[in-house]
Amino acid sequence: MISSKALIDQTGISRATLNNYIQLGILPKPVVQSLSANADEGGARVLGFFPSDSLERVQAIQVLKSQGYSMTQVAERLAQTDALLEVQELQAEGAGGVRSNMNASAKMNAAQMSPKTKILPGELTLSLDNLTHPAYMLNYNFELTWFNEVARKEVFGFIAPPAKSSERNLIALLSRPEVCLALDEQRALVGLLLQLASARIPYEPLAKLVNQHDPELMPLLDQIVFDGGNQEQAVNEVEFFQKDSRGEFICYRVYAVYFREGILVVHSPATERGDELMQFLGRRDQVIHSLLGKRLPVMTPLAVLVADLQNSVRICSELPPDEYFALINQIWATMGPILRKFTGTHGKHVGDGVVYYFFPQAESNYLFNAVACADELRHAMRKISSEWQLKKNWLTELQLNIGLHEGQEWLGSFQSANHIEFAVLGNTINQASRLSDFARHGSIWATKDLVSKLSVDERSRIEFGVLRKSQENGDRFVPSTYAQVESIVDLQQDKHEKLRDISQLAVTEIRRISSTRLY
Repeated sequence: MISSKALIDQTGISRATLNNYIQLGILPKPVVQSLSANADEGGARVLGFFPSDSLERVQAIQVLKSQGYSMTQVAERLAQTDALLEVQELQAEGAGGVRSNMNASAKMNAAQMSPKTKILPGELTLSLDNLTHPAYMLNYNFELTWFNEVARKEVFGFIAPPAKSSERNLIALLSRPEVCLALDEQRALVGLLLQLASARIPYEPLAKLVNQHDPELMPLLDQIVFDGGNQEQAVNEVEFFQKDSRGEFICYRVYAVYFREGILVVHSPATERGDELMQFLGRRDQVIHSLLGKRLPVMTPLAVLVADLQNSVRICSELPPDEYFALINQIWATMGPILRKFTGTHGKHVGDGVVYYFFPQAESNYLFNAVACADELRHAMRKISSEWQLKKNWLTELQLNIGLHEGQEWLGSFQSANHIEFAVLGNTINQASRLSDFARHGSIWATKDLVSKLSVDERSRIEFGVLRKSQENGDRFVPSTYAQVESIVDLQQDKHEKLRDISQLAVTEIRRISSTRLY
């Protein structure tokens, strides 16, 4: 006999599923027994017990389900199998044989199950490198950022992903000729991923993504019930049926693990309990560290923010070491939440400044995020400066000089044993760094390329322009204009030597950002 609790624990089915099997006649009604409970449980309790072969019977049900049979068809097949086994055992007894219990394998064969049914093997090694199940990671724009070889072969079928991030969007990628998935399989996989993403992304951003890449898939999105996103749910689990190379259905348990950087998706056969896999996925810090280190290099649009503390060398010399470190730590602690708020990603350190990247987002414009983040950093630095002026009774003003630029560059990562650092290869970061050198007195300067790509509504919220200097008419700030760097500063002076690289770059100063339109 096996208890209902043991049956549920060993097969992974729910109590509702167990009751369903009983109602369909697949399992017999349990024998109810009263057991003396532990003292802290407060008296007797009741537990149901099933025949010993019930475990094997549930395993047979799971294999039949993996082949695509409905529960009604499963019940019919098992009824036929029971009748066949009863005849075979009676014949064996009549021949003087010994009546024996049939194991799960015999029952599967008797039920005419395919011996080629695919069950991915093995004991999982808790490492992405040795994960034997299909696994891949998507960012929240549905772009593929990592996949293992099993996923490439069994889920996608392509030889290699495209270089550009926009072409790695799975809604569009799955329809490419090199992806060996039939149309119904493409739709099923997209529907699965939309369902998983809906736990974190609202309807409107997902609808925008679908309409952008394949509007015909909108009915898949409209079938999903949105609950506002479950931010507390670390792992999501759903059932998914997929055909193998022989055209046979395999039932997978698909697990989605949610990180700030995206969603890790793992397809595990439903016939496996998945305890070790869940234990592996529960190691969130280790998993994301490994994933980020394996992130595929990609050509991606981005905005770059470079910020430098003005006169940092002088400030360091004026303060005792402990106070200087306290100041820098306070600045970093203040910047962190602001950068996370606007989805900034820490980049490779340049000189004594800080670098952050802003990538396309499903819910917001990454270019405006960079500008808004810079403005909020400026306000935060003013507060810190006031605190230290009171604390030290000095006149030094702490100022962050910020440069903003946008472009399309290769994104990759450098990894050591304990640290991962994102890096961008290309001229975008160099020009943003030069622009932060150009900015003075806590100002924010952005390129014309960046500002002109904002929407009309976003630009209407920004006060930007150039201060025009004139000996005859005096200095005048001219809003909504740009100027080349060489027309603003004298590049012949030695102190401006490193700005010569951006002499013809069209730039503008960001004065302030409003939550409403500026007229």
